Amino acid sequence: MTPSFRETVEDICRRDNRYQPEAYGFLVEALDATVKAVLKEDAQHGRHITGQELMEGLRAHALAEFGPMTHAVFSEWGVRATLDFGEIVFNLIAAGRLGKTDTDSIEDFRDVFSFEEAFREPFEPKRKFG
Repeated sequence: MTPSFRETVEDICRRDNRYQPEAYGFLVEALDATVKAVLKEDAQHGRHITGQELMEGLRAHALAEFGPMTHAVFSEWGVRATLDFGEIVFNLIAAGRLGKTDTDSIEDFRDVFSFEEAFREPFEPKRKFG
């Protein structure tokens, strides 16, 4: 019998406790939202999403879901950079929950964007000079 997603994540977290289980669930939600958004824009795209596409979709999904709390939520989950989401993706790939192509790499997730710029700066008060 195939383990449930929750059981798979619990097993991953026992072996690699860097990230909270919620980060795995959120990543899958963001992946689903990203696939839907990409297919809405380009019906011929196909279902495979690159690491960069996933991170851009995840950014939008996170801001819609958590707004100014995004940075704090991700920190609570142990996620501090785009590469952390790459680690989560590759943990799910290793567990047989996500697929990859021969060209997919953990490096696709390195420094896609700055969490500071994406999740903190938009919510900081704007300074007026003069």
